[in-house]
Amino acid sequence: MTATGPRLEEITPANLDAALGIRVRPDQEHAVAPVVKSLAEAYVHPGIAWPRLILDGDRPVGFLMACLGIDWYGDGSEIRSGLWRLNIAAGEQGRGYGRFAVESVAAELRRRGTEKFYVTWHPGPAGPEGFYLGLGFRPDGENSGGQTVGVLELA
Repeated sequence: MTATGPRLEEITPANLDAALGIRVRPDQEHAVAPVVKSLAEAYVHPGIAWPRLILDGDRPVGFLMACLGIDWYGDGSEIRSGLWRLNIAAGEQGRGYGRFAVESVAAELRRRGTEKFYVTWHPGPAGPEGFYLGLGFRPDGENSGGQTVGVLELA
């Protein structure tokens, strides 16, 4: 990391190509959608999707997309917020950018008064389960589309 550390930036016409250039390791591609799909989903879910480019200095190192107030069951019975996508560039992993991304989303959720931070992950040896468990997320017993649902208490 640079002396100034990483930062988040809104996706704009000026940094769109940098965001689209973020690629995870090939063995992780099954576990997270590419940035282009996330940005398409952000377009069709305005006000819910919160996409951000992760930069260290001027170097793009990752992409995240939070979900803010998503109707979890589609019936209005439960509204959740959390991390929708996290893509750390293949050559940038293991340098603290993933932790920075999760902590940044947690800070935004706290700022918005959210008490629970949700995330989902694909189980398996190349999946991010150990990463999320290490940050304090705990499986809540749910499964969503073949993914484990984890929750972190923010209060």
